[in-house]
Amino acid sequence: MNLPQLIEQFRSEDKCREYLEDLRWPDGVRCPRCGFDSVSWIEKRKQHECNEISCRYQFSVKAGTVFHDSHLPLWKWFLAIYLIGESKKGISAKQLQRTLGVSYKTAWYLGHRVRSAMEEGSPVPLKGIVEIDETWIGGRHRKNERDRSGRARKSMVLGAIERGGEVRLEVRKGPGRESKTSYRGFVKDSVDDKAEFIFTDSDRSWGEMTDWNTKHRKVDHGREEWVRGIVHTNTIEGVWSLFKRSVVGTYHQLSAKHLPAYLDEMAFRFNNRDNAFLFRDTLLRMIEGETLPYAELVHGQH
Repeated sequence: MNLPQLIEQFRSEDKCREYLEDLRWPDGVRCPRCGFDSVSWIEKRKQHECNEISCRYQFSVKAGTVFHDSHLPLWKWFLAIYLIGESKKGISAKQLQRTLGVSYKTAWYLGHRVRSAMEEGSPVPLKGIVEIDETWIGGRHRKNERDRSGRARKSMVLGAIERGGEVRLEVRKGPGRESKTSYRGFVKDSVDDKAEFIFTDSDRSWGEMTDWNTKHRKVDHGREEWVRGIVHTNTIEGVWSLFKRSVVGTYHQLSAKHLPAYLDEMAFRFNNRDNAFLFRDTLLRMIEGETLPYAELVHGQH
């Protein structure tokens, strides 16, 4: 779907609502509270009312979803979801603010609600040839700081990608900020035990992961070795490059608190790069996702 098609198909609030209802209740509207399948339509309020005498719950299609309690018109939600899904390097809250004609707070909150629906619950472990690498995101080096790389104030992000397949990105913390425990734990969670190959750099934290059905091969970047036959980590490093361009060119800065959400957004967009039904599938996640209160989103943020 392109932008003109989106506008043509969802040019009114009623069309947006009807589409969401078809996605949420393909077999007919049901009360989200008691599950009763007999409801009445309240035209004045644009809501349904459950006909179960002991319930009588009044609800809209947004009730109990990521859209819950939002006063933003659905057509603006649809446009925001489209822009976030189709922007390869993401779209900033300031850009959403200008495009949608809303306040910055609304645009920022809207973006995070969409990202919350993009989080993978239990992703399928990667198989075949898997490249794994780490990168550091965040704080700059300060004068008189012993750690010249500035890692003391950065967040460590681990990534794994199946060649020709999906990517897994995760912020990991462990003893000493980086350790074999964090590295190997990520591998265990992200990579299938029967993967054919695991390719990493020569960082000692990866240890040795070769076993009877998986071969672990390394490239030594310290010796200017980048490719040895099929052994390289160029694919996952390309993911880092794309994400860092998003941080510098689109978002400009990210807090450590919200870094996982931006990683989820990028991974979802990357893993659905060939999905012709990306817009619809994102809407389904919004419907199935949990409400994200603003107070929870900003709690502990400075």
